[in-house]
Amino acid sequence: MRALIDLQKKLFPDVLDIMQRRYQLLHYIQLMQPVGRRTLSDNIELAERTVRSEVDYLNKMGAVEITSRGMHLTYEGHNILEQLADFIKDVTGIKVLEERLKDTLKLDHVIVVPGDSDELDWVKHEMGKACMEYLQKHLKPHNTVAITGGTTMAAVADMMTPLKDAEKCMFVPARGGLGERVENQANTICAEMAKKARGDYRLLYVPDPLSESSYHTIIEEPSIKEILNMIRNANIVIHGVGDAMTMAERRKTSSDQLKIIKQKKAVGEAFGYYFNQQGEIVHKVRTVGLQLEDLKYSDEVIAVAGGHTKAQAIASYFQPGQSNVLITDEGAAQELLRDSSL
Repeated sequence: MRALIDLQKKLFPDVLDIMQRRYQLLHYIQLMQPVGRRTLSDNIELAERTVRSEVDYLNKMGAVEITSRGMHLTYEGHNILEQLADFIKDVTGIKVLEERLKDTLKLDHVIVVPGDSDELDWVKHEMGKACMEYLQKHLKPHNTVAITGGTTMAAVADMMTPLKDAEKCMFVPARGGLGERVENQANTICAEMAKKARGDYRLLYVPDPLSESSYHTIIEEPSIKEILNMIRNANIVIHGVGDAMTMAERRKTSSDQLKIIKQKKAVGEAFGYYFNQQGEIVHKVRTVGLQLEDLKYSDEVIAVAGGHTKAQAIASYFQPGQSNVLITDEGAAQELLRDSSL
């Protein structure tokens, strides 16, 4: 396919440009539907006149329907996106990014979506959609799926659709709440994801973080023990990776602990563990839920994280090789490969 693409670029460069532009428009409409031309133009950074012309063409060919509420994809539009996905990845070089990142981080699977979530909010939802599609292929009957909290995980829940065999599966939060906005807490995300996937769920009503004495008291509660056993034996784990200082601030970390995190040069965070650039654990928050050592019992550990500013955090987390799947965006992927070549 690579040779065919190179030949097309030489003989029909305009055809490839037009194809990519129309694919991009269909792709954005799918993510944002129903959407108006002006909103689409602002997000795709194309002139409104160009968007109008292209949308009119896509409408005539039956890929897009225009209503008073805005544009949305037709069944034909969805088919075009699905059939062109791999070809467009080759044309844009995303497939090469995926392979290089897979080799660099020594992972089983890497999925890279277009864009940079630091600059465009919809990119998080595209990562969420990619995660949902990966889960669709790998979820088996009677699996337990553990999910952490955060804005990226909330985007995964937003994009969730009914999953095959999900009615026989259990969704559980990987940890207690962060004391942050309720829509970003693991319990909320777990419940929403399970309902949309048409699976069952259990919740973990425990604050996060905890003092040492509170931790040992809570984990002895029979109801907590039961849910913790389910979490620690989850078949699939879906989690985010955070910037160390951002996560410390979200947790309202004490000044003493914040000083330790800074002194030890932590750059990344996952599951309450803080990592330096070498992937060493430099600080740990006492939490009830999934611990790093529990990940070895899971069949699939899927990290979903993007944005060029998170590249260091992602690299630090993957140094010890905790997860086997990464779903990220172009911004983070390019930054990760740039850093690895220094």
